[in-house]
Amino acid sequence: MTQHEIWMQQAIREAERAYEKEELPIGAVIVFENRVIAKGYNQVETLNDPTAHAEIIAITSAANYLSSKQLLGCTMYVTLEPCPMCAGAIVLAKLEALYFGAFDNKSGACGSVMDITNNKSLNHILPVYGGILDEKCSEILRSFFDVRR
Repeated sequence: MTQHEIWMQQAIREAERAYEKEELPIGAVIVFENRVIAKGYNQVETLNDPTAHAEIIAITSAANYLSSKQLLGCTMYVTLEPCPMCAGAIVLAKLEALYFGAFDNKSGACGSVMDITNNKSLNHILPVYGGILDEKCSEILRSFFDVRR
């Protein structure tokens, strides 16, 4: 197992926490200096907040941990390709790189539908790598929607 897969496994554990709380199962972790400094999972329903996505919660936690609005040297691992809101937050936080699991062909904003993270008109671009443990990341989402149907 590669180091990227190990970090993604931790994001998957966060997605499982969301699943247990009947939230859309998406999880994220932020790594700095080879250790996880922040975690997040979707809490939109729990907090009644449309912005309570895993990525936003992890970014807020990492910013608090580092006492900085810029997450220089940090890398995010998230189980699903970020939406436009989260991709914008990733750019504003100036993350060093983004790794995601499953591609989102409906609202993915890191290459699938649009590409906010590599828009040269913005103040920061970053490398994005998709498909890390994509089958595991997709399976938890499929399971969630199968139960709901």
